[in-house]
Amino acid sequence: MTTTLTERAATGTLVGLALGDALGYPTEFHDVPSILAKFGPWREMELRTPAMVSDDTQMTLAVARGLRAAMDRGVLGPMRLVRPLREEFVDWYQSPQNNRAPGNTCLRACCLLKDQNLPWQEASQIGSKGCGANMRVAPVGLVPGLSDEQRAGAAQLQAALTHGHPTGLAASDLTARAVRLLSQGARPGDLVGLLRSYALANRGQYHERWLGDLWTRGQDPTPGQFIARGWDECLAALDRLDVAVRHASPEDDPCLATGAGWVAEEALATGLLCFLQFPDEPLTALRRAACSSGDSDSIACLTGAFAGAHLGAEAWPVEWADRIEYGTELVTLGALWDS
Repeated sequence: MTTTLTERAATGTLVGLALGDALGYPTEFHDVPSILAKFGPWREMELRTPAMVSDDTQMTLAVARGLRAAMDRGVLGPMRLVRPLREEFVDWYQSPQNNRAPGNTCLRACCLLKDQNLPWQEASQIGSKGCGANMRVAPVGLVPGLSDEQRAGAAQLQAALTHGHPTGLAASDLTARAVRLLSQGARPGDLVGLLRSYALANRGQYHERWLGDLWTRGQDPTPGQFIARGWDECLAALDRLDVAVRHASPEDDPCLATGAGWVAEEALATGLLCFLQFPDEPLTALRRAACSSGDSDSIACLTGAFAGAHLGAEAWPVEWADRIEYGTELVTLGALWDS
């Protein structure tokens, strides 16, 4: 299969993620009838002014800054990445701008991460597979020059600092993989199959170099069985997504087909569903994601990341992109990693 690299995919991904976040932020915690009553027909939803984002974009920027700092120091590895990520997460936790309905898992874990003498594995919330880990992982899929092991390890490590459940790790890995595949020119119609193959190939692989003894905090007898639980839940979500892409109506609430998105595997599946229903209509995809009954901002930010990785920076109208909060930093980071 011949593929063509997406031009300015990194900028498109980061800006799209933030636009989806900003569009979905006001609709989170509302059902679809309430959203339609307040914002009008979903295909006509407009970005509010100012286009403020939630903790989803803030935490994405934290991951991006941590990656940049780690790679400025040399070859990316777990020891080099943990420190800047931990610092960025604690800075976010203590920032007065951390007032955008952040998730309890992130708050609990970041509070514990403040103690530099505490191993990060002790801060990780081993029982949480909330979407807070994979809604922020897109930068890991954008950094050029990483091996598959580095990309998977970094994706799972950034997740594990807060969300230690194996499904949170696997869904983050898959999200970064989807961003990477799309930015490298994979066709949207092939994406679910490619992700399924990746999940099956990695089902029993525990990245001990990156995760250390995290698995011992769970209830599994071996590290392979620990991580397989996460991949199995993600594979089941991909099964539901495959059916939904073929049969679900774009006019229906996407959460009815693939889940409300509060947990990691559902956020991935529903974000992908909205993208795959409108692969060449990025604003329509964002609007469908934002007009949903679940975790609308996280679903829409994932949809925006996938659409931006597929179509590049040109996907987003200037009148939207210029209004987004943190826009200058998003574009600067994107330019750093653009092909």
